[in-house]
Amino acid sequence: MPGDVTSELSLLKAGSPDGWAKVIPKVYSELRKLAAGHLRRESGNHTLQPTELVHEAYLRLIRQHSIAWQSRTHFFGVAAHLMRLILVDYARRRNRAKRGGAEAWHVDISVVDPRAKTLDLDALDQALDRLMQVDARQSRIVEMRYFGGLTVDETAEVLGMSPKTVRRDWTVARAWLSGELRKEAREP
Repeated sequence: MPGDVTSELSLLKAGSPDGWAKVIPKVYSELRKLAAGHLRRESGNHTLQPTELVHEAYLRLIRQHSIAWQSRTHFFGVAAHLMRLILVDYARRRNRAKRGGAEAWHVDISVVDPRAKTLDLDALDQALDRLMQVDARQSRIVEMRYFGGLTVDETAEVLGMSPKTVRRDWTVARAWLSGELRKEAREP
């Protein structure tokens, strides 16, 4: 099945008009699992449903004309990045709409910082942006592992590096993010 998706992605790369019609049925259930995983890690103070997240991600994916799709894992890496952007935009809009009494949209970050339980999604996004300035590769690894749900091997494939390097960078990035998030939590 993964090979089928990769071959269908080659239709997108070639500019085939029916490429998306062939790709989406093959990846929809995995995208939905990815979306459900994101929403499961969040506090219950949101109204976004997995189907809505998948559909918004799909709308953004079909606008990605300049991407030379390499593989199934590359596709899911891009989808993970887009879901991150969608979730952060959603949380910011929701907080703006509630001004004053707004509760931040919290996510479970124990995979990033085992000592922490939840964190404001906006704070995590800002910390990832700072990590991007320090080490772009580590930021992408966190994005793929946390937001994309990709394994170490899948992340290594997408980024064209060894699993050992991904594991090392994942460990370093988690430690860096943990320090940043604790430092931010202490600031008034």
